Amino acid sequence: MVLEESVVHDVRLSSVGPGRATGSDVFHNPGGLDLAMKLHYLRVVYFFDSEAAQDLTIMKIKDGMFTLFNHYFITCGRFRRSDSGRPLIKCNDCGARFIEAKCNKTLDEWLAMKDWPLYKLLVSHQVIGPELSFSPPVLFQVTKFKCGGISLGLSWAHVLGDPLSASEFINSWGLILKNMGLKMLFNIPRSIPTPGQPGPEKDPVSAKRIDPVGDHWIPANNKKMETFSFHLTSSQLNYLQAQIWGPSLDQTPPFESLCAMIWRCMARIRPGSEPKTVTVCRSNPYKRGNDIIGNNQVICKVDAASESSILDTDLTVLASMLVDQGVDERKQIEEAVERDQGVSDFFVYGVNLTFLDLQETNVYDLQLKGHTPKFVYYTLQGVGDEGVVLVYPLPKGSMENGVDGKFLTMIFPEDEMVKLKSELKIIGLLLENN
Repeated sequence: MVLEESVVHDVRLSSVGPGRATGSDVFHNPGGLDLAMKLHYLRVVYFFDSEAAQDLTIMKIKDGMFTLFNHYFITCGRFRRSDSGRPLIKCNDCGARFIEAKCNKTLDEWLAMKDWPLYKLLVSHQVIGPELSFSPPVLFQVTKFKCGGISLGLSWAHVLGDPLSASEFINSWGLILKNMGLKMLFNIPRSIPTPGQPGPEKDPVSAKRIDPVGDHWIPANNKKMETFSFHLTSSQLNYLQAQIWGPSLDQTPPFESLCAMIWRCMARIRPGSEPKTVTVCRSNPYKRGNDIIGNNQVICKVDAASESSILDTDLTVLASMLVDQGVDERKQIEEAVERDQGVSDFFVYGVNLTFLDLQETNVYDLQLKGHTPKFVYYTLQGVGDEGVVLVYPLPKGSMENGVDGKFLTMIFPEDEMVKLKSELKIIGLLLENN
């Protein structure tokens, strides 16, 4: 077992904010969908080799961020509560937390370990609260490996925006480092949403109202959660598609096929309480208007209540349901949050068995000196007991026969993870070297 204190050391803290003052009394009011996600956090780690990181000093990194935060000044604010109790962001330029650290391993040694719990050393797991005015919604960590490579860890409070927002944020910083101007509007802070027509007094299936958490924004788990990750090569995916669909040309995309297989595995693990309803979340590149941050991801419930048993349902049926029968619940989630003027606490990831599709979030578009990341790692914090599966691409160049490799991060209760790994090995998703 690796001693965590000795692996990542010499940790230094500072702050970085906009290069120019935002002004006084500027407030941003998150919408209902933003507030529904406020107990979740996206953690992303980008790995670059020594050639990409050469001559990239801390000062150069910060200089790029000064410019970036001129556009993204909202992310440098701090949360407050209005008189009604609704959370809002005071755009006071307090800045993002900036963390510097060193690692006593080479980049290749780190990646070869596949010690997923250790990844928390490369990206902050700080959450918002219990003191809102001292809690940055964005934290950025630069870790230098002994080979000269680096990792860049982005900690992003989901209340700011969805994974696509976070990806565009960090990719924009990469453009600034290349001296490319940002072709985007400055983010205009939102005013308090105007009340719409009240919806039905029924909470959506994909979001759950919980007991108040106060100003410490993290949901409580009834079970200890574990994170595990593994990759699937394009050859494996082609084989698995053939196993499910045979010679048929009418196949679902690999994402839905993968999710169908994991859905059935979870049904086997949970006899008597198999998940009849799942949630599928994916990026939506449209209809963001003038916002460069915000939660606009599609959140769909897929209900298989008509099936007598998930275990006995053919994988082709489950995969097709995931493609065709999802019901977008964003409007219902927003209405549920707004019924209480944004004061109640909700969560989404892990309310049901949740599949998060990150394939269209431009995972590998961040560049340093023309180099894309050697590897990118995604995970979530604040996941409910039903668990979540994140699916995203492997680095460019892993494509074979038109299918690119995938990387999966799974977060489930500890006692279920052992059984799930066993099931995944049986069906050929998980190989011994993973």
